[in-house]
Amino acid sequence: MTQLTESKRRPDTGALPWQLLDAIADIAQAPLMRIAESLRTALAPFIKCSALVIFTEDCTGRPQKKAGEESIVSRVSIPELDRVRAAIPGGDPWRAKAVIAGKEREVLALGYAPSNALLVLTDPAEGQSEDSERVLSYLWRLTAARIQEKVSDAPPSYLLESRAASAERIRVTAELVDQHSTTLETVLAALRSNSMDDHAARTAVTDMTVKALISLRTLNDRTSDLVEEPVSTAFERLREDLRPLMHFSNIDIQFIEPPANGRALPGEVAHAARAVVRGLVLAIAEQPDVHRVRAQWDCDGENLLINVRDDGRGELSPEAPNIERLRQRVQAVNGRMSLDVMQGWGADISVVLPLDPPSAPAGDVAAWGLAARELEVLQLLAAGQRNRAIAAELNVSENTVKFHIRNLFRKLDVRSRTEAIALAHSAGLR
Repeated sequence: MTQLTESKRRPDTGALPWQLLDAIADIAQAPLMRIAESLRTALAPFIKCSALVIFTEDCTGRPQKKAGEESIVSRVSIPELDRVRAAIPGGDPWRAKAVIAGKEREVLALGYAPSNALLVLTDPAEGQSEDSERVLSYLWRLTAARIQEKVSDAPPSYLLESRAASAERIRVTAELVDQHSTTLETVLAALRSNSMDDHAARTAVTDMTVKALISLRTLNDRTSDLVEEPVSTAFERLREDLRPLMHFSNIDIQFIEPPANGRALPGEVAHAARAVVRGLVLAIAEQPDVHRVRAQWDCDGENLLINVRDDGRGELSPEAPNIERLRQRVQAVNGRMSLDVMQGWGADISVVLPLDPPSAPAGDVAAWGLAARELEVLQLLAAGQRNRAIAAELNVSENTVKFHIRNLFRKLDVRSRTEAIALAHSAGLR
């Protein structure tokens, strides 16, 4: 009788969409590296697609997050995604044909206005219901907000990987520009030669090649823009971040702007700088009798110099957990933070963030203690080879390659292929 009574009291949850709820929970908890795969899995019961691509410029080191067919996710380019983003008429799902990964495909795309992020599904299944598209819009908004939140609250590990990825992307793009510019300029010289008599063909090919050169230069500028942010723009974003606090509190925040012509900030430095100042202002706001905070940025050509001062009682503790977390953020980009607390006069915090990554000490390769086979794998990694190609080159299995890569991560003290490649390049391995 007792069991029957308890059974009647227990709510009937069988009708709840547990699969969808579990998928939402997975998106909410997913790290940035896995969030595209989590979103694709969540969408699978509603909208099937060959590949899913997220494009967000908030992530300086890895603006694309992808899942699906390798032939698509390995070839999709930023200019292609830019064209799709420009074509979307509004916030509703947009279905049309677009060139993705070098081929015209059916796509389903959505934007996200707060961060200007883009979601693209390639080859989506036909005949989607209105409810399916509503689920798509909901899950995309959740994912985009999650990415924005993770980036704005970037932990030290993200900042380290972002810096390594940014450096690697700049290097690869610069090499491509040099290589293709030389090739195209040589072709131009040949086509302009008086020894060629087909004038019409020469003119047509010359025009086409000039356009290709312009496109290549534009791609280089575009890539540089993604990994750098003008210091004045970065500071204005900080001001916007703190505007709600200024509106809803009695604290007057005074902003001392950096020189407008100051050196552009690497993306991870700009993120770290905003996160640190936001954290400091919030920590200061918790202190009693604080009426005014001054936030100042400056540049000396090599460092971003940050100073935050308040007019409180000087009760901010350097040992407080929130201050220690901010110190770790600063250290993640090789910076320094000092805090001077004056009883009855407030706190004065100085932060120095280097704009360039530290140079690798001589002899790093030998100091890593790599076995001969591990060094071979690292050299092939640095050359841009994937696991399958490395396995074929060394005549071993892919599992053996994965085993060596795990050992490399441990010996190099890195967490990703990107970090390992950047470290190898800094030590002269190509």
